[in-house]
Amino acid sequence: MPGRGGSRYTPFPMNPPARSSTRPLVHRWERDPRNPVLPPGPNACDATACMNPFVVRQGDQYWLFYAGGDPEGRRRICLATAPVNDVGEWTRHGVVLDLGGKGAFDEYWCVLPCVHRIGGRWHLYYTGRHGQPALGLQSFTGIGLAVSDDLRHWERLREEPVLRGDGFEAWPENRGIAGGGPVLEIPQPDGRVLYRLYYTIANGRPSPDLLVDQEKHSVVAHSWDGIDWFDRRVVLSARREVDYENAATIALNPWPVEGGYHALYAGIGSRFGAYSICEARSADGLVWDRGEPGENLSLPPAGEGWESAMTEYPNVIREGDHLRLFYCGNGYGRTGIGTAVAPVPASAGV
Repeated sequence: MPGRGGSRYTPFPMNPPARSSTRPLVHRWERDPRNPVLPPGPNACDATACMNPFVVRQGDQYWLFYAGGDPEGRRRICLATAPVNDVGEWTRHGVVLDLGGKGAFDEYWCVLPCVHRIGGRWHLYYTGRHGQPALGLQSFTGIGLAVSDDLRHWERLREEPVLRGDGFEAWPENRGIAGGGPVLEIPQPDGRVLYRLYYTIANGRPSPDLLVDQEKHSVVAHSWDGIDWFDRRVVLSARREVDYENAATIALNPWPVEGGYHALYAGIGSRFGAYSICEARSADGLVWDRGEPGENLSLPPAGEGWESAMTEYPNVIREGDHLRLFYCGNGYGRTGIGTAVAPVPASAGV
């Protein structure tokens, strides 16, 4: 597809380079004993749910953007901050992005924040849900964009989404879409930066069959400016032979390592009936290796408490020689947000 200036852009080799075989597929995650570190709070804006964590480090603080649920069932983008050295002590700052107007694609929910700095301003990508939740996944109809200079005060760039769930030949009628992934910067030989957004197409339809109701695929799109997106590609789908991810893969969260990329994501499968956190690795961020069945199941549901039924919406940030993972537990955030840490393997690079 033509890029800026009319030049044809062919970003990816037909045969991606071989990945390193020395990098472990699954990290050794240690859950924080204080989990959930951010449960639903005393304020109406997040009284029923804290979901979809996305963390930005600012100095010695973590700025945690998340979707807060109110007693009426609506969800908005909220902010909490904590010292980097104590993720058990959060200060809640309330709503930073409210719902859209009547009839808007985001009039019912604003969820799945993704924050990235582009062109000197902060960009907040989020998923909107309109006022017909009975449509299931098809009621999530767009990813919107708000911009900010200070991470606190956000203004919608436009009222319509910058991305919808279309553009995939296999599902021409699909409109369901969800975020959940980051933006990666891909440097180009001519000095430009190509932005790659990881997100989800949600093409399931209401059904008692989990594999139909919850069908989702991890996809990417590319942009030169963070506003207009092209080159949509499916990069990760369910594996029917693997019972913890035979319905869906969502929220693919990659980061660069030696020889390519590593990622966490959430699979939906019949084993748990819901989400579990998995891992994958790639040479190019597009073709992913998940190993044999069972090898990439990383952080499954555990115990009898807040994460006994599901683990989902992973978000990873580097802390020196460790990685810190933020994620949700039961009920799509109804029990809150937890955290875990894992050492960075010596062969994993940056």
